[in-house]
Amino acid sequence: MESLASMSHVFDNLPQAAAAAAPADTATRKTAPRPLTRNKLLLISWFVPAFVLVVWELAARAGYLSIHVLPAPSKVAATAWRLIQEGRLISDMGTSLLRAATGFVIGGSVGFTLGTVVGFSRLAEALLDRSIQMIRAIPFLAMLPLVIVWFGVDEGGKIFLVSLGVMFPIYINTVLGIRQVDPKLLELGRVTGLSTITLIRRIVLPGALPSILAGVRYALAVAWLALVIAETIATSSGIGYLAMDAREFLRTDVIVLTIVVYASIGVGSDAVARLLERRLLAWHPNYAASGQP
Repeated sequence: MESLASMSHVFDNLPQAAAAAAPADTATRKTAPRPLTRNKLLLISWFVPAFVLVVWELAARAGYLSIHVLPAPSKVAATAWRLIQEGRLISDMGTSLLRAATGFVIGGSVGFTLGTVVGFSRLAEALLDRSIQMIRAIPFLAMLPLVIVWFGVDEGGKIFLVSLGVMFPIYINTVLGIRQVDPKLLELGRVTGLSTITLIRRIVLPGALPSILAGVRYALAVAWLALVIAETIATSSGIGYLAMDAREFLRTDVIVLTIVVYASIGVGSDAVARLLERRLLAWHPNYAASGQP
């Protein structure tokens, strides 16, 4: 009986306990951290590179870094300004960008076409895929002597190397994207009477687009890597030539500048690819709400 009385006392006090707990819950909700806004995330993403630059500059000015090993960022910036005034940096950047863009368009078109054909047809896969994978397995640098024999030191060899590097990421991701389209959606399209062309346009390609765009982003990085290798072949223009020429005279400031230029162009092209991704995949909840900085 005593325990029943104590339980009755507890039940009698439940409303008061709930009333006391309610303000605590409200206080907890008020003190919960708010999610960071997109602008704040953007600032955070640039904080680390800016911090590294400041430390680098201070270490160079304090004498911890030799100018012949790693010149200060201010020295590199002064060299960039001098080369811009001479017209050399802009000219070499334009040459490199033209080579990369031409190779990307050619290699991307070939990779997308082959990937689409192989993705839709098992017969085409049997005919083409093994040969493509064998070419993909060849080390990139092993192709250089043959490319020089085929194209000499003209622009054709450099564009060929960039095209070859770009083709495989787009080919593989296109095949993968087409094969990963949900079979239930394809069946639904057929049941509703969509023609083959409409089925491809409305279901297959939109479903494969995330994978294809991932291949484009990867191919952009490979394009710059291939361009660096291609511009080590005898040439008289381009960012790679600028770096090779600077190496002869031990101009580390120019060498660091070319590395910064490559990195800046790579980051810029990736930002364009991300923008393209958000625009073309606005219908996809994961991409529309990502808000990546």
